[in-house]
Amino acid sequence: MSKGLIIAAPASGSGKTTIALGLLRALRRKGIDVASAKVGPDYIDSAFHAAATGRPCVNLDSWAMRPETLSTALSPGPALTIVEGVMGLFDGAHLGSAPSPLADGSTASLARLTGWPVLLVVDAARQAQSVAALAGGFARFDPDVRLAGVILNKVGSEKHEAMLRQALATPGHAVLGAVRSDTQIARPSRHLGLVQAGEHPDLEGFLETAADRMEKDLALDAIRDIASPVSTGFGTGTASTPLPPLGQRIAIAQDAAFAFTYPHVLDGWRHAGAELSFFSPLADEAPAPGADAVYLPGGYPELHAGRLAEAGRFLDGLRTTARDGAKIYGECGGYMVLGAALTDADGTSHRMAGLLPHETSFADPKRHLGYRAANMLADTPLGPAGSLWRGHEFHYAATVGATGSAPLFRITDASGSDLGETGARIGAVFGSFMHLIDHADA
Repeated sequence: MSKGLIIAAPASGSGKTTIALGLLRALRRKGIDVASAKVGPDYIDSAFHAAATGRPCVNLDSWAMRPETLSTALSPGPALTIVEGVMGLFDGAHLGSAPSPLADGSTASLARLTGWPVLLVVDAARQAQSVAALAGGFARFDPDVRLAGVILNKVGSEKHEAMLRQALATPGHAVLGAVRSDTQIARPSRHLGLVQAGEHPDLEGFLETAADRMEKDLALDAIRDIASPVSTGFGTGTASTPLPPLGQRIAIAQDAAFAFTYPHVLDGWRHAGAELSFFSPLADEAPAPGADAVYLPGGYPELHAGRLAEAGRFLDGLRTTARDGAKIYGECGGYMVLGAALTDADGTSHRMAGLLPHETSFADPKRHLGYRAANMLADTPLGPAGSLWRGHEFHYAATVGATGSAPLFRITDASGSDLGETGARIGAVFGSFMHLIDHADA
């Protein structure tokens, strides 16, 4: 495995994503063999990472992934891996009465498992000497998490930077950079988070501008030198297949409406011998002829519902593939499209594939967010009834009219609270709002 380091922050919104992206592109421009990883189930930041480095960004999740899945995702690796954390450094899943800090999904849990050092990105826009107390608290909170330095973000002026550096010098916290406020490296957002990488109006320009800023404001060589090898004993050395292949020849929807796939899942299918092909529903493409399975991943179909409803070749091809006996699996956005109709936020209903009876509506949005542990209720290509899974749910949609199908999973949240049955299945067509990440040990 490669050397690595982790970019973390005290809280969400501190700027760690933009700093990570600029750092990745700046290191790549210097000719360094660098790759990235993202802590947690995030798809959007991962796509930006992939654009910055030119190689896939893997997700690392101590709650949802078994140890062998984590180690497989990181091996073999490049010379250097930059990991972007999630939320605040120590923020993870609420595990109820039996917490396990090594498996709560937090950035700190990954730091403990890998032994990789942490650089703390601090939003310094509204503070000066207090930054020393903040950094000191994070450094002392957990002796198994090694805070190797601080990156100051949103610094207002040379005087402001000098005050911050002086405050951190007394307790001996290394300052690896002071990034000035810069509106040119802000990113637009929408209801489920930031706009996807593929939709950014000038992605390359944004990444190059961010890299210019990081080259100017960060100590790139010192940051690279801080990276360390992974801890001895991390991982089992056994290759992991997180999800069994849906079939031998799997057609996968891939475009702006279906962009949320995990590289470790697709790699697992390839390593298991499956042949993967890709098609764009938004371009009105049908699954490849001869496919014995179709995967409709998550994304933003609600933003493209009109185009999808008019994509006759896609919808007819999907129905024909189902009639021919192929297995069809939809997650979140894909699950919406398998249903009878999708009502967008304006209240307009759009006809979908109709392979499952439910209808999805954004007319009265309510957020559903969090880790999910799932027990499969029937035999499917993913596994037999009773097989256990880990995944994540994040959507604002509600479903109605699911009469005529059977549920797919019974689920709990990370603390073990029962959330009831979810998803739907009819024959070889099945899906749910949950994004599956890995199967779980019994």
